[in-house]
Amino acid sequence: MDYVFHWGVILERAASNETYLDWMISGFKVTIALGLSSWIIALIIGSVLGVLRTVPNKWLSGFAATYVEIFRNIPLLVQLFIWYFVGPELLPGGDAIKQMNPLVQQFIAAMLCLGTFAAARVCEQVRSGIRSLPRGQKNAGLAMGFTLAQTYRHVLLPMAFRVIVPPIASEFLNIFKNSAVASTIGLLELAAQGRQLVDYTARPYESFIAVTVMYALINFAVMYLMRWVELRTRVPGFIGGK
Repeated sequence: MDYVFHWGVILERAASNETYLDWMISGFKVTIALGLSSWIIALIIGSVLGVLRTVPNKWLSGFAATYVEIFRNIPLLVQLFIWYFVGPELLPGGDAIKQMNPLVQQFIAAMLCLGTFAAARVCEQVRSGIRSLPRGQKNAGLAMGFTLAQTYRHVLLPMAFRVIVPPIASEFLNIFKNSAVASTIGLLELAAQGRQLVDYTARPYESFIAVTVMYALINFAVMYLMRWVELRTRVPGFIGGK
């Protein structure tokens, strides 16, 4: 290959009097903020829906199942466009949303899209975690005088979350990787900054290798964190336990 790498281009000044490295770091920060905020939404909504999937009330379980089928089967990019282009037109305060800073609009739309999309997957993980527990645990909680809600809170969920740490870690990683779709609505996250760097420098290899390294750093940090959580919370006889 005749291509000559020039890594120093990343430290050169851009048109905005910042270096291209500053652009990359800015996109890196946006990706982290987007991933973490989306994960909080996904974990809260997914946990609630996962519980509803296992309760004896068929209407609640049916609602949760419908949510999962809708959000899991519509392509993520289509959902992003709905949140960004259609959502403001349907919401009562749509005009106020459209008058917000464009970057804020893009971030909120991407955050809600990723959060609600991942929530469907988290829901199934939580449901499978609860269903994997011996039936006697639920019966024991009820026999001790706990209500059904208290049994979930104090008996089932603490165990279920320990069981599903490995698959939940995978979903946590996916939400950072899926954040790259936000570049399609103009949000300057890491992938978008890499593409912008190519446009300004005509250095595609250096640009996207740098982007790849930054995504790898995020993923390694998440894997290390979740491995630590798994080691601290594992239960003998269950997944990850000894």
